[in-house]
Amino acid sequence: MTSSPPATSEGRVRRRRGDSRLGDAVFFNLSRGSGILLLAVMAAIAGFLAYRSGIALSKNQGNFLTTFEWTPDAAQPKFGIAVLAFGTLVSALIAMIIAVPVAVGIALFISHYAPRRIAQPFAYLVDLLAAVPSIVYGLWGVLFLVPHMDGLTSWMDQYLGWTYIFDQSKSGVPPRTLFTVGVLLAIMVLPIITAVTREVFRQVPRMHEEAALALGATRWEMVRTAVLPFGRPGIISASMLGLGRALGETIAVATVLSTNSVLSLHLLDPGGGTFAQNIALKFNEAQPFGRDALMASGLVLFVITLVVNGVARLIIARRKEYSGANA
Repeated sequence: MTSSPPATSEGRVRRRRGDSRLGDAVFFNLSRGSGILLLAVMAAIAGFLAYRSGIALSKNQGNFLTTFEWTPDAAQPKFGIAVLAFGTLVSALIAMIIAVPVAVGIALFISHYAPRRIAQPFAYLVDLLAAVPSIVYGLWGVLFLVPHMDGLTSWMDQYLGWTYIFDQSKSGVPPRTLFTVGVLLAIMVLPIITAVTREVFRQVPRMHEEAALALGATRWEMVRTAVLPFGRPGIISASMLGLGRALGETIAVATVLSTNSVLSLHLLDPGGGTFAQNIALKFNEAQPFGRDALMASGLVLFVITLVVNGVARLIIARRKEYSGANA
């Protein structure tokens, strides 16, 4: 019985190349298939929402974009998204105005200012806050935040009431308002924005920071000239991630907000509504046609989310020269 000759080094290299090419092909096809599957799922969602929306809009007696009331199950169905769109966008905008600067400051503190023995536990705490369920935030908001907003809303009414939007026309009522919802959403999205921004700041090349310090820059000047320009695409991405959470938040908003069909620019007055909150509160009690109307409002929220993310990608693409990756 003769033994086969030992494999040459050239043969082993060829087999390794063959295995590598097979692995690359498998990984490429799996990646491409995953991308196609994602697009198919998105298209299926959009198609389903568009189909159900078409049924509702064909029988709507009001203007879908400008009507305030929401009565799709009435004898003469009439519904519109004016109040819902206003409440969704305004509450999310308030949340981002509050959350983004605070999140960037916390991320800078953890990544560049705090000692390691403090930064590590602080980072764990921020990550833990991101895992708190929405219903917990909602209960905290209605039981703690709303009663303690009276002082702030009274102060804003007294000193900022001349701006009209902070003029409180209904005094003596609990501040279950869009402004309170915006504050609650800011607290909810703060851990998400902070966590992503912190990791982006940690990717800043060490040489950039050391070069700035070597030229005589102070710590803040180093952050302003080396860290923030590099991390700007990451800050935008983190902000858009938080904005998506704020636009689609349901349970917390439904728990805190006192809803009605009135569109008021007085942000300190109760009332208003959001897309997600309206769907959650009215879906179970809605008739089949009413559910189609809710699907139409869900389609609008779907489009708003896509537009926001598309704009964010364009902004990031224009500033990709500041990033170490292709944003």
